[in-house]
Amino acid sequence: MTDFPAATQRSRVRVPLRFHDGYSVDTELVTFHGLTDGQEHVAVVLGDPAPGTTPLVRMHSECLTGDVFGSARCDCGPQLREAVERIAERGGVLLYLRQEGRGIGLYNKLDAYALQDQGLDTYAANAALGLPEDARDYTAAAQMLRALGIGELDLLSNNPDKAGQLRDLGIEVRDRIPTGVFATPDNVRYLRAKVLQTQHTLPLGDLAGLSVG
Repeated sequence: MTDFPAATQRSRVRVPLRFHDGYSVDTELVTFHGLTDGQEHVAVVLGDPAPGTTPLVRMHSECLTGDVFGSARCDCGPQLREAVERIAERGGVLLYLRQEGRGIGLYNKLDAYALQDQGLDTYAANAALGLPEDARDYTAAAQMLRALGIGELDLLSNNPDKAGQLRDLGIEVRDRIPTGVFATPDNVRYLRAKVLQTQHTLPLGDLAGLSVG
């Protein structure tokens, strides 16, 4: 277990969410003091877990292109939409983490896209730019969870590294629950790379029938 300084809740504010498909839900957004990386991460509190149940948590890395503009080059936007509804139904928290491009930033992510258009996969493109394949550190996420009083959770994620880092930070991940598969011809190479390079729990069979856009 890694020791790290405690964060505290800074503010809580009610924010009703309305999605383009008509789904709506009331949330509380929580901000924090003392996060180790100095970023403005936000916790989205959704629903109320039943007594004795474990909250459902997703750590969602910010993706401007997918979350806001609806880019089909990744599955981030659909994952965000799915996670909000699933967490609201059960009760838990979505941590919206300011880790654009797996932590390399927006401009670098777009530079990596240009290399992907030349044939590199998402991880090789980062390496060609002299950047980590995945630069994300989840210490701030663990701080946020502790500040919210969450020490045990079920994690909504296809990424085994997220669960591993949280466990190393002293958060008990009881179960890792895969998200849906949101494959398109434009993101199928990206999804296949995540399965093959970093063991994401996405069924390759669901991707086999898609041609690359």
